Amino acid sequence: MALNDDIRLLSQLPLFHGMGDEPLRLIAFGADRRHVNEGQTLFREKSPAECAYVITRGSFELSTIDANGQTQVEAVVQAGTMLSELAMVTLVERKYTAVAAEESDVIRITRALFHRLIEEYPDAGLLIQNRIRENFAALARQAAAMLGRFS
Repeated sequence: MALNDDIRLLSQLPLFHGMGDEPLRLIAFGADRRHVNEGQTLFREKSPAECAYVITRGSFELSTIDANGQTQVEAVVQAGTMLSELAMVTLVERKYTAVAAEESDVIRITRALFHRLIEEYPDAGLLIQNRIRENFAALARQAAAMLGRFS
């Protein structure tokens, strides 16, 4: 994938939508690209997440291990999906195991690269901060709604 294709893909992700080309160019240029063969594991559930991945081609099954030790496929995600977005901000555990459902390619965005983006482009940092805040608020509303159903 060419640099301009990566920039276009990044600009379509909710986290980066509306950001200018220069900050996205920094991410696209500084990110690692990786090919993942069908059946290959990209990362495992509960492992430390030090980066996010953007699927540029192909798809991944996201699965968890249930209480009985059985694998449960939770979702299949396609190109244009960002995995482990929060890992760019802080140390977290992976929620799923991601296995390539077909030949796939990803862009790996490290926490260090993300922090560099925020330092070099403060306006982009504010945009991202607001998006993350909105995401947390939405999660809190969903959790409150679920708790309301159980009380």
